[in-house]
Amino acid sequence: MSSTQRVQQWATLARQWHIFDCTWQNPFEAASLIRKHLMGLHKPIYHPLNDCGDHVVVINTSEIALPGDEWKKRAYFHHTGYAGGASWTLAWELHEKDPTMIMKKAVYRAMKGNLQRRHTMQRLHLFNNDEVPKDMLENVTNQIRQPRRVPQRLDQIDEETVRNFPKIMDYPKDYILR
Repeated sequence: MSSTQRVQQWATLARQWHIFDCTWQNPFEAASLIRKHLMGLHKPIYHPLNDCGDHVVVINTSEIALPGDEWKKRAYFHHTGYAGGASWTLAWELHEKDPTMIMKKAVYRAMKGNLQRRHTMQRLHLFNNDEVPKDMLENVTNQIRQPRRVPQRLDQIDEETVRNFPKIMDYPKDYILR
């Protein structure tokens, strides 16, 4: 076996670390991408009974974007196990309590129920901002591409770029904007 083949085999069998930035991303679309890497669906040796998935570090979960009225309308269910222990929490309330919980529940739901789901979720590392422990960040070898492009905010663009941006028309000096 050549050294190139050994490296390819090691890269296939070893657990890799991926990073995903949730800024302005729909958590349900992102969950399907993250699921593929957690379960190892992107590897050629994948088998449903084989535990070959990778670690995924998810950052900026506090900046997710739900479509439409989802913040007000989507409700999450929880049961304590006791009689009368059922409760429903709206998405914005859950996000206020724990910014990582919506992303965690989205990935958990995207995995489809099987016996390995809880074990696989242990390889998901969620952070509500971009501060990741250094020892974890040293392991990261790959970045998962975001499905949505993140727009640049106007207050973050420097004035020179705004001034040099092509204009359709110039307003007269005595024109009053209302």
